[in-house]
Amino acid sequence: MNKLHLYLANLDHNFGLIRKQLSSNTAIFGVVKAWAYGSDMIKIAKRLEQIGVDYLAVAYAEEGKILREGGINIPILVFYPQIKGLQAIIDYKLEPSLYSTLLLEKFRCLLKQKKSKHYPVHIKYNTGLNRVGFNPNQANWVLEQFKEEEFDLKTVYSHLATSESSENKTNNSKQIKTFLALKKQHEDNANSNPKFHLLNSSGIFKNTKYEFDAVRCGIALHGFSNYPHLDQKLKPLASLHTIISQIHMVKKGDNVGYDLGWKASKDSIIATLPIGHADGIGRHFGNEKAWVSVNGISAPIVGNVCMDMIMIDVSGISCKEEDIVVVFGPDQNASEFAISAGTISYEVLSGIGPRVKRIIHS
Repeated sequence: MNKLHLYLANLDHNFGLIRKQLSSNTAIFGVVKAWAYGSDMIKIAKRLEQIGVDYLAVAYAEEGKILREGGINIPILVFYPQIKGLQAIIDYKLEPSLYSTLLLEKFRCLLKQKKSKHYPVHIKYNTGLNRVGFNPNQANWVLEQFKEEEFDLKTVYSHLATSESSENKTNNSKQIKTFLALKKQHEDNANSNPKFHLLNSSGIFKNTKYEFDAVRCGIALHGFSNYPHLDQKLKPLASLHTIISQIHMVKKGDNVGYDLGWKASKDSIIATLPIGHADGIGRHFGNEKAWVSVNGISAPIVGNVCMDMIMIDVSGISCKEEDIVVVFGPDQNASEFAISAGTISYEVLSGIGPRVKRIIHS
């Protein structure tokens, strides 16, 4: 019924394109959090492992656990470990990003209890995104912690708040300047010899001067760079398909959907599709904000999006019940579909629900 087609050859292409953007010795973290942006985390992770990604990265320990149980062996960075998940970090040989005093101290206590030494960890600094991370003025304290034997500091990193924006160069410059100062502090310290990374998918295509030792790729692996002219070189990984459940006529002046959300300006033909906001098509896509493709022709979504269904206007389109409808794919990609309703590809992809069957094409 509802299917998300995933094309691994496109993943290979995107990884290769990213690899060519970078110096040969720059490591790549393949970000597979949120079920690999709504796709299939284990299948995507296995493919990335096969084609040579250096690290994988997830949001939480539970995601890392799933990857390990799925047979993934390469290092896995956990971006936002929670204190209650620290035991799982150790059990599944995951590498935590330590971003607060409490988290660092709790993890060190746990390692001491287990008499574990030289455990691989990463340090996250907040240079301006103001989400998580040590304040730069805590750097001296952070450096002191690596005099002890529990930790093996693998990388130090931060995250740009406006890496995809060409209008916020001042903010980027400020964050980069702060990160460069932190980098020097760590390099001048004898307690550790970490690698450094700052850039995400957007930054890779705009700020290669600051690729440092590694980069983090998530959405770019799925075919989007946040720059339309660069997206032409990438290949979208996913295509979302549904079908027509029913076709019916409405007369001029009739309403369609909850709250009488759409009113027909003329006699119209309406098709109902068995996909809704429980499957990732949010209410903001309704009432002619977005369209889908029916036999290669655009059909607007009309009425408010329902939990399990959407209605589209197929007046003038040759179609029948059971015909395949492409929500996003060759005619409009996930980013274009998202923009039509004022959102972003990340939200559309990661929000695709579990009722949608994932189909892998090698």
